[in-house]
This record gives sequence, structure tokens and C-alpha cells, in this order.
Amino acid sequence: MSSHREAPGTSQDPVADGTDVYAFVSPDDPTTVTMICNYIPLEGPAAGPNFYEFGDDVLYSLHISNRGTAQPDITYEFQFETQVLNPNTFLYNTGPIGSLDDPHFNKRQFYSVTRTAGSKSTVLGTGLASPPCNIGPLSTPDYVALADAAVHTLPGGRTVFAGQRAEGFYVDLGAVFDLGDLRPFENLHAFGSLPARDGVNATAQVNVHSIALKVPISDLTAGSPTIGVWATASRRKVELRGAHPVEAGPWVQVSRLGNPLFNEVLVPLGRKDAWNAGSPAGDTEYAGGVAHPELASLLNVLYPGVFPNLAAYGAPRADLLAILMTGIPAGIVSPTYTTSTGTIQADMLRLNTSIPPKTDAPNVLGVLGGDVAGFPNGRRVFDDVFTIELRAIAGATIPLVDSGFTPDGAASVVTDGLTFDNYLPHFPYLGVPYSGYDVPAAVAC
Repeated sequence: MSSHREAPGTSQDPVADGTDVYAFVSPDDPTTVTMICNYIPLEGPAAGPNFYEFGDDVLYSLHISNRGTAQPDITYEFQFETQVLNPNTFLYNTGPIGSLDDPHFNKRQFYSVTRTAGSKSTVLGTGLASPPCNIGPLSTPDYVALADAAVHTLPGGRTVFAGQRAEGFYVDLGAVFDLGDLRPFENLHAFGSLPARDGVNATAQVNVHSIALKVPISDLTAGSPTIGVWATASRRKVELRGAHPVEAGPWVQVSRLGNPLFNEVLVPLGRKDAWNAGSPAGDTEYAGGVAHPELASLLNVLYPGVFPNLAAYGAPRADLLAILMTGIPAGIVSPTYTTSTGTIQADMLRLNTSIPPKTDAPNVLGVLGGDVAGFPNGRRVFDDVFTIELRAIAGATIPLVDSGFTPDGAASVVTDGLTFDNYLPHFPYLGVPYSGYDVPAAVAC
């Protein structure tokens, strides 16, 4: 998955597990940028009686680097507080929830938003209400209205939402981790002889918890229109366990995420927790896994003769280092396209805010599909990042930096065979979360 359960530590701490980060020029307001960070992977919709929620003991942060240092120049912080109206019932709601202040809504979350730039911190909002989870037609009969009421306006032309949304990352998870099975190509797999077929979206009816923030472009940029974005989750250094746990001490980062699949695929198992605790500015130590990705060689083993022999190519993957760690230099994709943020190797989601959104038939393959408004120029909620990165790792993007290399075989067409359409044309862009009432039992459990 994009970063779902990607490291030993976060797999045991889902409330702090960042799953996806998105950053794009807002299609319905191109003077703004929308950033989304998701947490809590693979939420089964039928999760009662204790439905999913943000952690009161977690500090959620969105970081923006705009000076080429891979250090946070601007940080937005989100802290949550849970309130229970009636602690003497086991119920999340005691009747239909018709509004965010409905007395039937028993367990509620509120949050604050703080913006820090340099040494100055400004509280932009407090007591902001999150919507309930989408329970079903009796408990949340008009969920869209509840979610709309949880979209809040902040000072400075900013908009925020925090709550449950439909999962936006789509991948054939069940096949991919079964020895790299790609169903449209599985008739060519070294360890099987199944017929080729369409992929199965393992995340088709699960939810996540999203923090979405829309801000003016001028709020983020400094000199260059290109910014780097990543998200983190932090916990207090000390926790005293008991009937009433107590947290104390400074915040300690336990999760981070910039580009999709970076820690998932390019960082070895023994270093994943350290990567989660680190800063993008220190990512040079992980550059070897990008320059020589393990998956590229595995594709040749699992699909003999299907993909380019990158072992024979031999050179470090300058294309992947540019796409994921420094940004794409000007002139490679087009004379005016660049996502470069300098020479510092750092995993950040880079967005050139001067490139307008493509609202007419955007291509889910982003730059690989000729749509420079999409990944790896930021990331939109519908971008097929799994296919994009799979093709890149297989060698399809090498010609960007090495015109003498022409990838043969399936590098430019490989996919897991999925499409996705559960998103909105307006803020907060990710689709309405699935209810436990409506999903099949296998997903609901």
C-alpha cells in the first residue's frame, strides 16, 4: 500500500500510521493548493461500537519546505480532543445523528490548527468539529450533510476538514504481496500459470481518516513556485500506562510520509522504523535503495524475459533519484516543466504550484500519461501512483535521463489493472466514506 502498515512500528500503531499524502493545485480554485494527509489504514466500515478516530495523544503535522533545504519552513499542526456526552452507555450514538451537535452523537472529536513559520506560531482555529464515522442509514441518514458541516473556514483564506473519508489509494494488495503477482501479467509469472485477468482493488470499500487543508499558494511559496510536502505523526516521549494513561515530555516523531511507496518499497525492513523517525534532510543515507531498487531485479526473476534487464544496464537509477529525491530538472519533461528543489536528496512530495490543474480529462498516469499536473508533480487523489512507480522502477523513465536506453518488454505498459472513481470535484476531494451497513461482510469485518 502507499504507506499502510509499511514499517514494524507503525503497523502496531495504526492511529499514528500515515498512509498517504496528496498535494495539488485545487482544480476548483487554482489560486490555492490542497494538501491531504491520511492516517489509520484499512478501516473496516463496520467498526462499532468503538469506531475509528484520530488519536488525542498524537500530534499530526503537515510540513512544507520552500527554500530548497528539505527542512520545514512552514508546519501546520493538528491536535484532537475526544468528548463523551454519556460515559454510561456503550453506544457511539444513541439515535440518528442529524447534526454535529445532535445530542444523539455521543462520542465526538474536536481539534485545533496551528501554523508555524520560523519562530512564529499562530493558532488558526480551536474547537473545530469532526464529523462522525459513516455508520449506516439509520445512524447517519445524511452523511454528506454532516461532512459538509465539518468543513471549516480559517483565517487567511484557508479551509480545513478532518474526519473519515473513503480510501483513495487503489492497488491489488492481495496479489502484489503474493510474490509480486500482477494479475494482468500473471500468465507470465515464474511461479504460476494462472490466466491473465483484471486486478482486484483490495482497498475498494475501506476508509481512512483524513486531514485536508486548502490554502492560498502565496501561503506556501517563497521565491520558487516549487514546494516540498510531507506529513508526520508524533507521540510524547513518555507514556505512563494505567487506567488513566499519562503522556509527558517532548514530541517524538514515529511516522512520516512524502512520496507514495518510498518507505514501503525502497527502504529495507531493518531500517523502516528509523526512516519514519528521521527528517527528509537526512535521506541521503537511503539513496542507495533508490539508485538500485530491489524490486527492479525481482521483476526479472518473477517475470523472466518480460521486463528490461536492468542488471545489464548497471548504472545507478538517476531517473528515480530525480523523481523521488531531488525533483525533476527543467527541460527533461518539457522546456518549462520542473519539480526540482535543489540538490539535497530528500523524500518529499514536490509540487510546482505554477502548473495549472488539468480539469479536462486529466490522466491518472500523471506525467507518464502526458499530464504534467499529476504525479510526480504533486499528487492528486485519483493519480494511479502504483502503476506510475511500478513502470518507473521497471525502467520506463530511464530515457528521461539516458537517451541511449530504450526499455523493451513490459516496462511501459505494466499495471495491476485497476481504475478508481470515488472522489469529489471539490474540497475535501476524497469520496464519501463507506458505511458498515452497505459493504459486503468480508470487507466489514
